[in-house]
Amino acid sequence: MQGPMVAMEVVEPQSLKELSFESLKRARDLFSPLHARFPAPDPDSKKTRMSQKFNAEYGGIKSTSSHQPQPHAKSGGKDQAQQGSGSPSNNALALPSPENSKDQTDLIVVGPTGVDGGLSGKSSAMIVSASGSSEKNFSTSAIMERIPSRWPRPVWHAPWRNYRVISGHLGWVRSIAFDPTNTWFFTGSADRTIKMWDVETGRLKLTLTGHIEQVRCLAVRDKYMFSAGDDKQVKCWDVEQNKVIRSFDGHLSGVYCLALHPTIDHVLLTGGRDSVCRVWDVRCKDNKQIDALSGHKNTVCSILTRPTDPQVITGSHDTTIKLWDLRKVKTMENLTYHKKSVRAMALHPIENCFASASTDNIKKFNLPKGEFMHNMLSQQKTIINAMAINEDGVTATGGDNGSLWFWDWKSGHNFQQSQTIVQPGSLDSEAGIYACSFDVNGTKLVTCEADKTIKMWKEDENATPETHPFHFRPPRDIRRF
Repeated sequence: MQGPMVAMEVVEPQSLKELSFESLKRARDLFSPLHARFPAPDPDSKKTRMSQKFNAEYGGIKSTSSHQPQPHAKSGGKDQAQQGSGSPSNNALALPSPENSKDQTDLIVVGPTGVDGGLSGKSSAMIVSASGSSEKNFSTSAIMERIPSRWPRPVWHAPWRNYRVISGHLGWVRSIAFDPTNTWFFTGSADRTIKMWDVETGRLKLTLTGHIEQVRCLAVRDKYMFSAGDDKQVKCWDVEQNKVIRSFDGHLSGVYCLALHPTIDHVLLTGGRDSVCRVWDVRCKDNKQIDALSGHKNTVCSILTRPTDPQVITGSHDTTIKLWDLRKVKTMENLTYHKKSVRAMALHPIENCFASASTDNIKKFNLPKGEFMHNMLSQQKTIINAMAINEDGVTATGGDNGSLWFWDWKSGHNFQQSQTIVQPGSLDSEAGIYACSFDVNGTKLVTCEADKTIKMWKEDENATPETHPFHFRPPRDIRRF
């Protein structure tokens, strides 16, 4: 039996023109470029929004809505006299709206308005209209007070120049140490010798032999000189007799750094490739270590000593700096701010702080807690092998590429960038600085370089702030890492 018949919906015929217009409308809705455009702003809503923002940010500032506009005077003499005697001066600067509207209820005043509002009246005044049009948008930066930079301004320093080149070593010059009387200095070299030079004339006075590998570090106290190198030995020399009187054995590999305690005369500290800082008593006849400061995971390449805690500061190739308690023989602080090997460190001769140099940056730390202060404002972008600071606040850093940069300690501003020149017969790749040190007075700088020479630097006497101005731009933010 057949089911009920379903009525078919009648489809109205559409013309080709209507179908084309409908398809065109859909395509326009889909691919129209007007979708990314915002609708035209409403002036009333914009005025309300800006007024709310001004009231929220500058609600404590006196508004001009409480002031009644003064009528314009027909005769200028009497009214000007009345304004000068009766009402205080108003130095406000008005920024009217582009619509030239007469509504002044949304004006904001910044600065001295001459009314009883508690303002000091020392800064300039400004009136900004909250009403605006869709064509122009006034930002709040027009009424923001510009805060001066709190970064310290650098002290002017005269540029340094090279005035003497000393030749005499047959290998890389790796270390330097000055006599406390500032009459001579020692240098150690890869030719396994130690030479004594006169500070004033630069003439060779003495040559000491005894090491069987390159001499990497030196230290002088009174008539004794201490040296160490890649032969794992630490030697004590009597300068008056020109011979070795003590030899300290205990390191398992080469010794890279050496330091004497500033107040305890008989304490000597050395660090090397065995990742240990060893403590020696130079009075002991058996020449054995008394303590070992272990904790680094790579080569200990720089040591600083202080009279108070932390008495020992070590920097290593494992990118860390450790502050040690010498009495308890344990770590007080572990500083992990660097990302590369810490090859050079230097104590400030006056302030209670120190600086560390690495490939990533040069950083300043406060003592005794080791708080990070700030980075130097430029990057030398090379391996920094040596750093020295004098009492005038001049910091010198020497790199593997022969660059010698001078910094202002207080602000971290790099005021001079010098490049050493290799001596004739050397390769350009031998323009490396391995050690540098100021003399006792801080007026001369001596650098030990890879071209087998020793260069001496001093300030230019003819330089003035007018002839050599510095261009300093304070940083916008202070990096805390």
